[in-house]
Amino acid sequence: MNHPPCPKCGSGYTYEDGELYICPECAHEWAADAPPVVEDARVVKDANGNVLQDGDSVTVIKDLKVKGTSLVVKVGTKVKNIRLVEGDHDIDCRIEGIGAMKLKSEFVRKA
Repeated sequence: MNHPPCPKCGSGYTYEDGELYICPECAHEWAADAPPVVEDARVVKDANGNVLQDGDSVTVIKDLKVKGTSLVVKVGTKVKNIRLVEGDHDIDCRIEGIGAMKLKSEFVRKA
């Protein structure tokens, strides 16, 4: 039988149970005649409320201690070419002199 892929995770292992389709991988259930689900894209904002995007440059607005070391990212440090990721620390970046880091968007402002 040919069942549609899961609209939530894209899995091809869906099965039919009465009038519903069910995805065994993410447990999503939907009606056969239901319109496709469109999830809103996640919006990441800086401390001032500006929307951040991949490739932006940001400036650190607070001294940040680097966990596990004695290093500190100082106020005013400019970080170029950020990458947005899922999770609590939603910015992936490389800081000169420190290396790869994850930052929270609440501690940066768009440059």
